[in-house]
Amino acid sequence: MTHAELNRLRERRDASALLFDVDGTLAPIVPRADDARVPEGVRERIAGLASRYALVACVSGRRAVDARRVVGLDMITYIGNHGYELLAPGATAPAVNPAAAARAERPASFLAGLDSAELGELGIRGEDKGPIQALHWRGAPDETAARERLRRVALEAQIQGLVTHWGRKVLELRPVSGVDKGTAVHALLAERAPLAAALYAGDDRTDLDAFRAVRALEESGRVGVAVCVGIASDEGPRQIREEADLVLAGPEAIGGLLAELEG
Repeated sequence: MTHAELNRLRERRDASALLFDVDGTLAPIVPRADDARVPEGVRERIAGLASRYALVACVSGRRAVDARRVVGLDMITYIGNHGYELLAPGATAPAVNPAAAARAERPASFLAGLDSAELGELGIRGEDKGPIQALHWRGAPDETAARERLRRVALEAQIQGLVTHWGRKVLELRPVSGVDKGTAVHALLAERAPLAAALYAGDDRTDLDAFRAVRALEESGRVGVAVCVGIASDEGPRQIREEADLVLAGPEAIGGLLAELEG
């Protein structure tokens, strides 16, 4: 990544957008997702950038209101549930993507039919995210056995017409296809086009969709310069390193990038 790309963002703050994944990017990964928090210094820098750039947004697999709790800022936009929700600055509730409405209850219904005692014995924990149901196995007594059981769960879910997605030690059950971080990021930025530049930073497979969305907007001319920042981790996909313009060595390095964006 050249300094010229960051200069384009700094020089045209009034027409540039900054978008960040939350867990693994702004907030370090922790054993219990409920314990995750964006460090105070990072939070303060994000708040400062929000007052200077055309758009600052966080994009998360969490529910939008939960992502806002982890980040701790009300004045920015949140895309939650991998694109199923959009929470505007200061709003009390998110707008839900209408594509999921008719089938929103199906993942929870499927999960209710599984043997919860068996899953619990394996250390698999469920998370109710509304239209998305998540099954976590981080910290399970035997993570290999837990993942193998979830492979069978995923197959059963697909047979019943659900969409499955694997993340960092989590299996998500989604009601419909065609909604992801990429589609949500594309829609959010396209509403504000033309933009001089847009930066997206992320660490996981779902963030690759957002990378590609920002690049597609660049190719169409609606974004002048697309900048993709990958956050390296042992658990993340290799494509993050391959597709990013700049790779940071973990979420601990995000503060330096934010400082550069401040100029």
